[in-house]
Order: sequence, then structure tokens, then C-alpha cells
Amino acid sequence: MLANQSILVENGKILKISSMTSSFDSSGNQVIDGDGAYVYPGLAEFHSHIPIAQNGDTQLQEEAMWLYLANGVLRVRGMIGHQSHLTLRNRVESGEVDGPRLFVSGPSFSGSSVSSPAQAVQMVKDEKAAGYDHLKLHPGLSMEEFMAISKTAKELDIPFGGHVSLDVGLEASLKNGYKSIEHMDGYIEAMIPDYSRVLDPNIAGPFTMLLVEEVDLSKLPGLINLTLENGAWIAPTLTLFDRYFGSKPAEEYRNIPEMKYMSAEQVQSWINAKTPYEEKGILTAKNVQPNLEFRNKLFMALHDAGVPVLMTSDSPQVFNVPGFSIHHEIELMSNAGMSTYEILKTGSVNPARYFDQEGEWGVIKEGASADFVLVEKNPLEDLNTLREPVMVVMKGQIYDRKELKKQLDRIEANHKR
Repeated sequence: MLANQSILVENGKILKISSMTSSFDSSGNQVIDGDGAYVYPGLAEFHSHIPIAQNGDTQLQEEAMWLYLANGVLRVRGMIGHQSHLTLRNRVESGEVDGPRLFVSGPSFSGSSVSSPAQAVQMVKDEKAAGYDHLKLHPGLSMEEFMAISKTAKELDIPFGGHVSLDVGLEASLKNGYKSIEHMDGYIEAMIPDYSRVLDPNIAGPFTMLLVEEVDLSKLPGLINLTLENGAWIAPTLTLFDRYFGSKPAEEYRNIPEMKYMSAEQVQSWINAKTPYEEKGILTAKNVQPNLEFRNKLFMALHDAGVPVLMTSDSPQVFNVPGFSIHHEIELMSNAGMSTYEILKTGSVNPARYFDQEGEWGVIKEGASADFVLVEKNPLEDLNTLREPVMVVMKGQIYDRKELKKQLDRIEANHKR
């Protein structure tokens, strides 16, 4: 932590960082007094479901961008792609729309969207040509389809990752190029001795949560080594399991504070998504708690071994409101045992490394993009300070607390109920 510093920004870049005790020529420049605030590089949401522009209506997209900015989230990776996301990315890059740095996937590869290896190959080529940043894989792929996707994606140099299809498995996914394992998917399944039980959703439950007590932990070191050897990343999304697959009743989320930024229809659809699991008796504390505890142990085992981690909360997804859910994810990462310093890295340095852009953004240094956040307290000592940015700077564009509140109030008014 460096005290009493000045940051000179020009044309969206950090031109110079110097001590306030040294000579600093401010003539002709706008000068902003940080008034004792702390500056850090901001956060990430690297598992986002960016809203789709329906019939040219971009309201929900633009609202999501503001929700991220207002929470200090300056970089977002979309994980279910659509043509309108390419347009949104271009509008943000041009300055037409205010928002974080965007990386977008194409439409997902799954059992319902892929019909054959040949069709999968063409789909990879089409998404690469369209300009998507990466590929998202969902469950339901056959081994032949997966291998066709893997081979073509590597030939075209476009990263891919996502869920692990049951017919493919974690080992084949890692060995054949998965860059990120979303939700730490596949690890539990790979440690269940009787794989036939994994294949039966009535026995396994969502994300195999009902079988965690059958896991053979002696297999974990080998899986960790395989992850490290193949350079894969993990996207934990701990809050997804805490909220969507947790024991707190869906109805109790309806009126939590951040839901006022979502439409009543959206909140109801989230309640409808969770309720069937409750009605089937799956989400009891007896079932949920062992799963959450095991996922925390798995998360920390991977992290402690050196597997790189991305800050992810899966928003907007069941009860995870853009921007706000990242702070819940941070709390869960901390509770699991990750140090505050390492948590901050997962949202800043790590995302840039993931896309091979280390040093270009996600850091506060000369020559990097002027993307940073001012907060009242030292975030290394108080993670809660991240929830209330004093100011957000994105590519040199300044958004003070008054502007951020104005935008949040506007979004709330749009969804008044």
C-alpha cells in the first residue's frame, strides 16, 4: 500500500503515478482530491449472463452495465452469448454506452444446440468469425462432439470452457483444452466411485449435490495435478450454490434490498426456478450443508495448490443481481478461507491474465488502462468498503458517488412495484 499518491490520467490511460511530495504539474488538468480514499483496480464478474436485447430494446443490458459499475465491477465475461452482446460490446468500447470492459461468448454448445461433430465444427468457425471472445460449453455433449469442438477451437485459437458433460468427464475436458471450469463442475463427479449414480439425476441431484458424502478424496490430488498441468482455471460461483441450491426458501429472497433493481417478472422467474427443488425435498439443510461445506473445501484445495481463480457469481442468475452478487461472492470466498489479497487478485490481475492481457488493465501502474475504484477504507483490512465506491474510473471516465446513486435510483424507478 502506497500512501499519498497522485495518479495522472490522459486519454484513458494512467500516464504517471507519483508521490504527492514530488513536483506535480497540474496546470491545465482537472484535479480531483481523493480526500484520503484508497484506490484499487476494481472487481470482475467473470461468469455473467448479459441480458439479451429483445427486438432492439437494450434497456436491461444498459441497466446491467450500470449495476456493475455502481458496485466497482469493471470487467465482465459473458457466458451465454447472443448477437446483441457483440453490439453492446462495441457500444461500450466506443463510449456510446457506459459500462465495464466486456468479453463475450457465443451461443452455447450443448446437447440441444449441437446435433453432430460436423455441425459443432461449423458452429465454432461461425462464432470465431463473428468476433466472440470465447466459447461456452453446456452439458449434454457427446465425446465425439466435444473432441470436434476442442480440435477446431484450438486450431482457430479461441478459448473455451464451461460445464463438464457427463459423457466427457473432467479428465478429458482438462486434457483437451478447457480453459475454465465453471462452477468447479466435474470435480465431484470425478471422485464418485460408482459413476452410474452420477448419471441418474434423481440420485445425484443438481450438480451432484446429493452425493458429496460418497466422494473418494484420495482422487483429489490427481485431479488437482491434472488441472495444474493443463493450465485450467476455476470459476467457483459460490453464491450460486448458496442462493439457488441453498436451504433458504426462495420466497425469502423476493424482497431483499438489491431485488429492487430487478423487474418483478425476473424475481418471480427466479422463485419459480428454485421452488421445484424445494417441493421435491432436495434443498433441506440436511442435504445442502454438506454440499456447501464440501465445495468450500474443494475451492480452497484447488486455490492452495495454485490453480488460478476467477471472481465469478453467475449474474443475473437466480437471486444474484449484477454487481451486488459479487460482494456476496467475496464474502463467501473469505468465509471459505481465501485471503483478502488473493480475493482482490481474482477480480483484477487474474482476469487480465486469463485473456493474456496482463498489465494492460486490472492493475494500477503507468501505461495501464485507467480502470480503478476509490473506496473509503483499506480494502485489505475491510472488504465491506468495496460495497460503497466513492468513485469509479473506467478508461479515464469518472463516475462519482452522486452519479452512481442517480443511476441506481433510475433503475429502481424503472422496476417500481
